[in-house]
Amino acid sequence: MTSTIVKAPFKADHVGSLLRPESIHRARKQFADGDITAEELRAVETEEIKRIVDKQIEVGLQAVTDGEFRRRFWHTDFMEHLNGIEGYVPVHGYKFKDVETEAYDVRVTGKVSFNPDHPHVKDFAEFHEIVGGRAVAKMTIPSPNQFFNYGIRNEEIYPEVGDFAKDIIQAYRDALQAFYEAGCRYIQLDDVYIAGLCAPELPFAKSELERQELIDLALRVVNGVLEGKPEDLVVTTHLCRGNYQSTWAFEGPYDKIAPSFFGKEKVDGFFLEYDDARSGGFEPLEYVPNGGAQVVLGVFTSKFGELEDKEAIKARVEEASKYVSLDQICISPQCGFASTHHGNKLTEDEQWEKLKYIVDISKEIWG
Repeated sequence: MTSTIVKAPFKADHVGSLLRPESIHRARKQFADGDITAEELRAVETEEIKRIVDKQIEVGLQAVTDGEFRRRFWHTDFMEHLNGIEGYVPVHGYKFKDVETEAYDVRVTGKVSFNPDHPHVKDFAEFHEIVGGRAVAKMTIPSPNQFFNYGIRNEEIYPEVGDFAKDIIQAYRDALQAFYEAGCRYIQLDDVYIAGLCAPELPFAKSELERQELIDLALRVVNGVLEGKPEDLVVTTHLCRGNYQSTWAFEGPYDKIAPSFFGKEKVDGFFLEYDDARSGGFEPLEYVPNGGAQVVLGVFTSKFGELEDKEAIKARVEEASKYVSLDQICISPQCGFASTHHGNKLTEDEQWEKLKYIVDISKEIWG
């Protein structure tokens, strides 16, 4: 088949984060110890971002990221720089399979709004200049739904969740516009919250009716953010069940959210975990409208370096095409290689080899 698409997401794409090199780990420690300045740390990060942009282009990717090299965590670094939000260290981190994450979270301290001086906008502008039109510069930010995780909303400031949702929606509308004005045309919303609503049991929902109410609110929030966005701004959603030092947080197929999200979320694409049995089968993809969003199958794992069997990957893509058109399918890793600064348990060479492998297989499938 020779059909291709001319805008993101691409037939071979990737979620975003990349393994931090030792130079960045070392510079961050030096900065924390007071041995180098913030400007010197940033200079190290910038040089490494230039290197990995070149490398992503070299392996054949049409969309590139900054690897999230200026962040510690995939989500909190963005969230804590909104007005009305602060980062803090809780007693415990998140419970993952066989490990507890480094403890860090955010909470509401005042009315939420977008900060026009948000550092990630400056970061993107510099990154966009580094890319220089050689590829599509992709920005990854946490989904607005991440703010609905337990413990973030302050009920004294926001007694009604609807008022909280209204301010989150407006903050993200302003964020998307700011990134657009900085040159961004491809934004990915990373959504662990929605993926969590797939889990067989929810500790914060007492019934399936309550689960559906949470799903409906989450859908309303994302679609509210997307109302009025620039027509040439591509926005995708990435659903993740946890990615921390090659471990995961929860499991559950897409069945419970598919009618709402696959059918009605007004994004241009879905990045979906499909690297192991935790995500279930491809049947829920039947809810994706024909000719609608692209479906980026995360059938490669970012957690380990071993390359997947090529024929098995092709067979899985063929199986998925029973439920959504092959024209609407793309392939990628199921998540980033380093959602936090710790990174997954593979080498940088294995990371690049896997990304190139994905590009090569995509060419064999789609030409």
